[in-house]
Amino acid sequence: MNAPIMSGAEPWSAAGGANGVLVLHGFTGNPQSMRPLAVALADAGFTVELPLLPGHGTSLEDMVPTRWDDWSGAAEAHFQALAARCDHVAVVGLSMGGALTCWLAERHPHLAGIAVVNPLVKAPDAEFRAGIQGLLDIGTETFDGIGSDIKKEGPVEAAYSGTPLAAVLSLFEGVDEVEAGLAGIHCPVLVLSSRDDHVVEPVSGDVLVAQVAGPVERIWLEDSYHVATLDNDAPLIEAKVVEFMLEVLGGPGGAAS
Repeated sequence: MNAPIMSGAEPWSAAGGANGVLVLHGFTGNPQSMRPLAVALADAGFTVELPLLPGHGTSLEDMVPTRWDDWSGAAEAHFQALAARCDHVAVVGLSMGGALTCWLAERHPHLAGIAVVNPLVKAPDAEFRAGIQGLLDIGTETFDGIGSDIKKEGPVEAAYSGTPLAAVLSLFEGVDEVEAGLAGIHCPVLVLSSRDDHVVEPVSGDVLVAQVAGPVERIWLEDSYHVATLDNDAPLIEAKVVEFMLEVLGGPGGAAS
């Protein structure tokens, strides 16, 4: 049985127009990091779903056994549920949520568009992974946390204090699959990249921009670290993502069915 959901980490949704946006959080994080962006999209009139991905938002122990198939399976299920009640759907994600966003776009050519913030689409090299495997081999299940990489004084990401190592290796395998399929993304893509990111190398954004087949716009975030949705550039991100979604979805649409 999983631990209770942490305060502020709850999934969130809003009923709006007939066009919907799925919002996906990052690895070891939870909806708290994406809530302001989700609210901005809802305020623009969209139907919005911001789910809590498996193993997240409760306790680190709950995340230890989860894998890429769990997170991608949940993203697919929430996408299908949103698409079933909306005319058109777009997706936005942060970090691992960005990888899942691309994964969905590779599988659903009818997606109206995707927006990604510091997406992970280029996993670390074999040497880095071997180091993680070495820790697992001696019985180390978790390592230091990667959350709350925020430049702005004050805001804190409600992420886990540790990183589950087997889960992160599974994440990298999933990201390998995503990278291999980037040329299959034909919808419009908005990429928002922090110049200074201590969690995901900016090369991930470079790879995404270079390989997707659809039209791409990249915006550099000059005053934020990895969790940019809670950082100094959050107002810029919200404005640009809302503007992008209004364009690719043709507005929020009429009443949702």
